[in-house]
Amino acid sequence: MADDIPDTSLPPDGIVVTGGVPQPRGKGMRTGFTTGACATAAALGATQALLEGHPVRSVVVTLPAGRQVRFLLQRCTLHGQQAHCSVIKDAGDDPDVTHGAEICADVARSPIPGIALLGGEGVGTVTRPGLGLEVGGPAINPVPRHMILQHVGSLAGERLREQGLTVTISVPKGRELALKTLNGRLGIVGGLSILGTTGIVQPFSTAAWRASVGQSIDVAAANGIREVLMSTGGRSERFGQDLLGLSDMALIEMGEFTGFALQRAAQHGMQTVHLCGMIGKYAKMAQGHLMTHVAGNQVDPAFLAAVATEAGASPGLAAAMSQANTARHVQELTIAAGFPQLFTAICERVAEHCQAHVGGALTLDVIMFDFDGRVLGRAARPAGTPVAPALSRPKALHSAGTLPPEGSQEGVVS
Repeated sequence: MADDIPDTSLPPDGIVVTGGVPQPRGKGMRTGFTTGACATAAALGATQALLEGHPVRSVVVTLPAGRQVRFLLQRCTLHGQQAHCSVIKDAGDDPDVTHGAEICADVARSPIPGIALLGGEGVGTVTRPGLGLEVGGPAINPVPRHMILQHVGSLAGERLREQGLTVTISVPKGRELALKTLNGRLGIVGGLSILGTTGIVQPFSTAAWRASVGQSIDVAAANGIREVLMSTGGRSERFGQDLLGLSDMALIEMGEFTGFALQRAAQHGMQTVHLCGMIGKYAKMAQGHLMTHVAGNQVDPAFLAAVATEAGASPGLAAAMSQANTARHVQELTIAAGFPQLFTAICERVAEHCQAHVGGALTLDVIMFDFDGRVLGRAARPAGTPVAPALSRPKALHSAGTLPPEGSQEGVVS
C-alpha cells in the first residue's frame, strides 16, 4: 500500500502543523524543525502504520520542551513486516543545508525484544571519540535518539516484551549534503548527523553555531590534540592551514565566538592556540571584544589611529586612519604608508586580551592575514605571561582632540 499525498484536512486540534513541501526560506525569523524531530515523526509514523496495518497521513510529536507538533508524512508504505515513512524537513528561515531534505524511517518487526535504532543510507557513522556517541555507531545525537525511542516505545507498549522493532533512520541525499557540513572534520563519515536538542530550529541560530564550535574543540581534545588553529572564517582558516600545516581535526572555525572557544580550549587543557584572522575582527578583539558579531561591536577607526600613534605613526597617517570608513580602509592606508608596525601592534593587543580571558592558561599565536593570504602581522605570548593592567585603550585616546570618546560607534562596521 502506498500513500504519497499528505492530507491537509486535519482535525482542528490547535497543534502546529509541518511537513509536505516547505515554504521558501525568507530573511525573517520563521522557526523550523530539526532533523531529530523529523526523524522521530517518520519513525512514529512507520511504527503506527506497521502496528495498525495501514498507512497513516500524520503524527503528533512532543518536542523536548513539551510543545506538540503535527508532522504531515510525505510517504507511508507497508511491505509485509516492515513500514516506511518520511518527512520533508522545514528549517524555517535558517540557512540549513538540510532544508527540504527527506528524512526517512523504516520500522521492521524483530524477534529480539525491545527497540534497536540503526543508521541507514545518508546517516553518518561516528569514527572518533569526543561526540558523546559510540564510535562505529550512527551519528544520531542523544536527544533525537531519546525522542525516537520514547515515541516508538510509548506506541508499541507491552508488545515490545515479546517482539521487538528495528528502527532505521536514513536520509536519501545525506551523503551529498554532508559534504557541505563540518561532519568530516568531526570524524562523522558517510552522511549527516541527526541533530537537535529542542526539536526547533531557530533562524540564524547563534546557539547552534556556538554549540558546533564547542563540539569541534571537544573532539580535538578527546583525540589528544593540544595545539589548534582557531579562525574567524573560512578564508582565514585556509590561509592558516597553508602556513601551519596542522591536521584537519585541529582546525576550529570559531567565527564570532572567540572568548567561548578559548575558554573551552583551556578547560580541556590545550596548550597552544594559533588565532588566524583579518583586520576587521582583530580591530574589535584588540579592544577586548571577544564576541565580534557586527551587530554587537563596531570597528572604531579612532582606536586604530591611537594604536598606530603609539606604534610610531606620523600625525598625518593617524589622522587619516581616524577618518577611515572601515577596518579594511585602515589597512589600505597603513600599507600605502609603509607602516606595518600597526598590524603587529594590533596582534599584540589581541594576544594580550585573549590570554587574559583564560588567565594565562594558553600560549597564544596571533596571525593577521590580508585578503590574499599574506601575513601582515604576528604576535605570540607564551602561557603565563603577565598581563598589562589596562589593555583596551591606548594613551592617545585619553588626550584631548577630535577622536570619539570611549564607547563611541562613529565610523562604520568592518
